[in-house]
Amino acid sequence: MIRVEQVSHAFHGVRVLQDISVSFEKGKIHGIVGNNGSGKTLLFKVICGYLKPHQGTVWIAGKQLGKAFDFPPSLGMILETPGFLFAHSAHQNLELLWALRGKPDRAAIQETLNRVGLQAVGNKKVGKFSLGMRQRLGIAQAIMESPELLILDEPFNGLDKQGVRDIRDLLREQRQRGATILLASHISADIEELCDTVHEMDAGRIQRVTG
Repeated sequence: MIRVEQVSHAFHGVRVLQDISVSFEKGKIHGIVGNNGSGKTLLFKVICGYLKPHQGTVWIAGKQLGKAFDFPPSLGMILETPGFLFAHSAHQNLELLWALRGKPDRAAIQETLNRVGLQAVGNKKVGKFSLGMRQRLGIAQAIMESPELLILDEPFNGLDKQGVRDIRDLLREQRQRGATILLASHISADIEELCDTVHEMDAGRIQRVTG
């Protein structure tokens, strides 16, 4: 599904990603672990097309990112803190996001809210949501169009124990339907329970791969 070839990226002359070459197989959950500053989020931004690497190439389903398309064509993601319009309801926020790519499917949006446990608050303004509720809504926007690729940077932030269990189950469902998932989490249990492979990053390099 994804092939990264000799990717490097630098800020102000300092190389933050260093000659990364790695492949992620379709239909699996791939964990990315490492300390803050190891390069996890930057690698995700390169794969999403948000940053163009200074060196190297990224291939999505056999097509080169930046040439065949600027962004992966079927992508759901959480990068850092999800941002929403606080004066709008959860349902309205998802409709507006869907409208960027086509006519919103209201039934699918409601079903997605149900799946992340927000069925009772879909018409509530997001400004009144707790941190955990906003995180659930962030996951909803990532999965609502059933993307082939999910890139999730710390998706369990702000969730209580039940929320973590719910979202773990949801990610297993996404894998079962064939989605490829890249997951970064600082909680070892998330990685151990969910991931088919684990990639350990340090100083902008992938140091070890297991699984």
